[in-house]
Amino acid sequence: MSEGLVEGCAPCAVPGGGEDVPPDLSHSGFEQLSAVADAVLYEGYLLYPYRRSSAKNRVRWQFGVLFPRGWVEASGPVVPGVSGSADSWYQQTECLLRARGPGAVVRVRVRYLQLQHKQVEEAGRDGSHRAVASLRTDDGVAHLTFDEAVPREVDLAVPLDALLTGEHTAPVGAAAGTDIEPLPGGVGRVVRRREEVRAHTTLAAERLSQDVYRLRVLTANTGPAPEPRTPRDEVLRGALIATHTLVAGQGVEFVSLIDPPAPLAEHARACRNEFAFPVLGGEPPAEEAGADAGAIGGLLLSSPIILPDHPQVAPESPGDLHDAAEIDEILTLRTMLLTDEEKREARATDPRAAAILDRVDTMPPEVFARLHGAVRSLTPVRSATDALASPVTPVAEHPASPVTSFAEHPASPVTPVLEGPERPAWWQEGADAGLSPTTDTVLVAGVPLGAGSRVRLCPRGRGADAQDMFLVGRTAEVAAVFHDVDGSTHLAVTLDDDPASELHTWYGRFHYFRPDELEPLEPTDSPTPRSGGR
Repeated sequence: MSEGLVEGCAPCAVPGGGEDVPPDLSHSGFEQLSAVADAVLYEGYLLYPYRRSSAKNRVRWQFGVLFPRGWVEASGPVVPGVSGSADSWYQQTECLLRARGPGAVVRVRVRYLQLQHKQVEEAGRDGSHRAVASLRTDDGVAHLTFDEAVPREVDLAVPLDALLTGEHTAPVGAAAGTDIEPLPGGVGRVVRRREEVRAHTTLAAERLSQDVYRLRVLTANTGPAPEPRTPRDEVLRGALIATHTLVAGQGVEFVSLIDPPAPLAEHARACRNEFAFPVLGGEPPAEEAGADAGAIGGLLLSSPIILPDHPQVAPESPGDLHDAAEIDEILTLRTMLLTDEEKREARATDPRAAAILDRVDTMPPEVFARLHGAVRSLTPVRSATDALASPVTPVAEHPASPVTSFAEHPASPVTPVLEGPERPAWWQEGADAGLSPTTDTVLVAGVPLGAGSRVRLCPRGRGADAQDMFLVGRTAEVAAVFHDVDGSTHLAVTLDDDPASELHTWYGRFHYFRPDELEPLEPTDSPTPRSGGR
């Protein structure tokens, strides 16, 4: 294995033996993934209120963390899972790719964070320095001791034919280092130290049919194991944090494992992904591209966080807040309302926190207004005739299954709410007066489903939440029928084998499915075996 240099990256592994690797045509593709990949890289890096003293910022680094094997397995082997919220020593991605012709090249970019300890040191009169938790300079600026992180990425490029003859392994670690920043007035200094991270990535491929291959990318921490009782915070110094992988190439395209074409479904199910979840990246295909267009793409993102195919960062978002599960508008408002003292502490905690405060404090009104929301999908407005023909029916005509916690609610017929001039806008008072989620029903396969009905879950392949795949075949009870402002209908359900189902019902936390994702069950049909949940 020889090495070549990639601009802005660590050494890139290329096969030896005089083999020619075509020019890299994938950088533009990787750029398409940069916003989402950076969101994965820094998810949970620092959470609101972005202060060192906040309890939530004392337990960090929860996704895609690869420790030395001997330490993480001191109490037993790791248990593989598809997401990377559990500590491990390796991360494995398996995916399907199609070669569009001879000379195909696979390009992989491994990305992670290397821990960097920021230590504030106070200067002594004799010229020595001593470590302190905080230090304020003469200009009033505070400096705090804290753990930061440095982004690392390594590119690998290997011809597909070479991978078919054997595995190719390349180092993807990061060197140790120390940076010293003197503070104004000679009061002290900030010392940033990084310990060596040892790791390698192994690529392998196998042919499944004439033009279909299974690609495996395995990244492992190969560093020496500290003592088993060493605290996690210390072991993190030699770990890969928020590890994820981008895959592209020349003359190749990738198959969705969430929504594979029917002929490749079995091959997709045979892929083994451990502590990683690969999805297609880049822009989603146009609707007119065809039924299977969403199942094929030129980019792949393998993330420790479960995502859908073609994940996107909302264009209205002006910058990362390191909490992608939260609403930008809410976090922005809360950050604006931090006190001056809280903001000073946040700025001293981490440069990325200071950047968030700068962005929030200087955000133009028109940018903030865009955070309030956007409509991305519209369906044609139904005519009055269509609305009258809607399968929504009164409970009085089709009684729901018995045994429901909502049985005490009296049945009330549903008057179809018409689109167009006959119906008021949803935001007008009383527009939804004729709808009752706990008593409405909707026809599915000729069976009225409403609160108390039992169903089997059959999530659709494309467009469903990525986590819905874990619910395929499970049985559930309908809690309510909801009508959206765009005219669609969703049924709220609780899982039969969820030990917390009664609690979820009490405070209204449900799974939501379209009518065509449910199969009606008779009240006597066998439920999912109760196993304490999954």
